[in-house]
Amino acid sequence: MRILVTGGAGYIGSHTCIALLEAGHVVTVLDNLCNGSEVALQRVRELADKPLRFVEGDVRNPNDLARTFAGGVDAVIHFAALKAVGESCIDPLRYFDNNIGGTIALMQAMQSFGTQHLVFSSSATVYGAAETMPVNEDAPLGVTNPYGRSKRVMEELIRDLCAANPGFNALLLRYFNPVGAHPSGRIGEDPIGIPNNLMPYVAQVATGRRDHLNIFGNDYSTPDGTGVRDYLHVMDLADAHVRALDFVRGHSGVRAFNLGTGRGHSVLELVHAFEAASGCQIPYRIIERRQGDVATLYADPGRAERELGWTATRTLADMCADTWRWQTANPNGYRPTP
Repeated sequence: MRILVTGGAGYIGSHTCIALLEAGHVVTVLDNLCNGSEVALQRVRELADKPLRFVEGDVRNPNDLARTFAGGVDAVIHFAALKAVGESCIDPLRYFDNNIGGTIALMQAMQSFGTQHLVFSSSATVYGAAETMPVNEDAPLGVTNPYGRSKRVMEELIRDLCAANPGFNALLLRYFNPVGAHPSGRIGEDPIGIPNNLMPYVAQVATGRRDHLNIFGNDYSTPDGTGVRDYLHVMDLADAHVRALDFVRGHSGVRAFNLGTGRGHSVLELVHAFEAASGCQIPYRIIERRQGDVATLYADPGRAERELGWTATRTLADMCADTWRWQTANPNGYRPTP
């Protein structure tokens, strides 16, 4: 199929583009490069040994969307969004404008150009402070930060469009905590400035780029007091999108799927696993809890296994080893060494 990947130059998007190209799809990427890199897309082309079309533009801009849809799009994978929980608490309007506004503009373009299949990059944050673990897709939704609220609103907008237009089909993929890198070490997570996510921060501490890791709280009701999350290898996540495209073509309406391993790991477990993978000590300090964080969150991925035929296969050790390979080969990410 002809697939449009919004935000395809970013972390999850670039890994998904490789999986799509290897599966035989024709890929167009729309990205404004606020969190992405053209270097990543060039490496995707090289790794897959296939062409990829790139349109630099903003998903909120109707003219950019018109340029992107020209030539035909059979389905859309929508990654383009701001994604930092802490930043969203400081500047919620920016998140609402970018994430919600971008989704509205994208769906308007899909209607105009007759594209009716959408795979949406949602998040486990839509569950908020879930009370029962593991979380399944029927758990009550409740958000604890503006980022999560934007994702929940985006889901509801997609549901409303599908209800109003029976020919429009969508999957809501609720990711837990994507980490890791392509096993080649050529593409990976390249945060701009100080990393907002745990794994890239740990990797930068291991290389000496950061002095130490701040752990936000060690007084949670968890085995070691630090927050527990379901860490998922980004290549497992990429594979899920290929399965999702096959599914959305043959099923009407909207369906939500959790994408996770079904197992939680604490912050300290991840730190120790990374020390084992890298051979480096990770100095850390315990500081106050971070606004919007919950103690424990991990998935029940059973629906994805039953209906998509997908399961996560890579371990926490794999995630750390692939991240370390990427970080050591690219100490400055996609930017040239000074």
